[in-house]
Amino acid sequence: MGGPLVKVGCHLPMYGPVGTRDNVLTFARRIEALGYDSLWASDHVVIPYRIAPHYPYSPDGRFPLTADVPFLEPLTTLALVAGVTERVQLGTSILVLPHRNPVMAAKMCATLDHLSGGRLVLGVGVGWMREEIELLGGNYDRRGAWSDEALAVMRACWRDARTAHHGEFFSFEEIGVFPKPTRGDIPILIGGHTERALRRVVQHGDGWHAAFITPAALAADLVASRKNAPVSAVPTIRSRSASAPASRSRAGRGRPRRLPRPRRGLGPPRDPLSRPSGDAGHLRDLRPRDPPAPLKPGPTVEVLPPGG
Repeated sequence: MGGPLVKVGCHLPMYGPVGTRDNVLTFARRIEALGYDSLWASDHVVIPYRIAPHYPYSPDGRFPLTADVPFLEPLTTLALVAGVTERVQLGTSILVLPHRNPVMAAKMCATLDHLSGGRLVLGVGVGWMREEIELLGGNYDRRGAWSDEALAVMRACWRDARTAHHGEFFSFEEIGVFPKPTRGDIPILIGGHTERALRRVVQHGDGWHAAFITPAALAADLVASRKNAPVSAVPTIRSRSASAPASRSRAGRGRPRRLPRPRRGLGPPRDPLSRPSGDAGHLRDLRPRDPPAPLKPGPTVEVLPPGG
């Protein structure tokens, strides 16, 4: 068979009424048993009650979740999932860099990668919600330059036995940051569609995290990202569904949808999602099958609801 292999992942049920321990564990176990390649978690620390309408993935700029919707922290959620899975990759979709000090973020990510056996894939972005970023101490207007330096700090923490850095936003003498990632580094996928974001893919990323994008826009952005770089500099694409976000009235319900099954030669599985509901309890009696053989790396496509 020619052409690159497409890898399929799913977003964890981590916000709204489905964002419970039982549902996260059941969903993660079952998705791995079905042969999917990855599980992903999104990032919001807080949701303000008043948000300016500049959400980039809805026609009216309104964020589809309300402030009273529970939203699990992504790295903590993925740590829980790491303990009950063995094969699937664990990804952030995306981790908003200005939300966290880069040394702390590097430590948390390296620990998660270490404990999961080297399965972490770090999707990152500069964020869009001014209110949240400024609440957490970030400078919204300079978040791009801040994030570029933060990525350099994180890579240094993972790479160097004695980590030191002196830059515009961060400066510190030699420190030890251990454990290191299992593979020596953690793959970073850069999110965003602006010209600066696409440059960041080439300069700092191992791939591009494309979100809610049409095929035509995807092709245009790939051309833009490769203007000043060889094709090999943009090796990985991870894409979210291009569907428009759900309406505000439905966003908090978190009702799961039927998921397409990857064809891995596992035989026809029972259909645990034939009756979508807000409770995954009906999956508990399904025993996992043996995991399929590892597949070669390739582009990743994630099936997930909007709201990340």
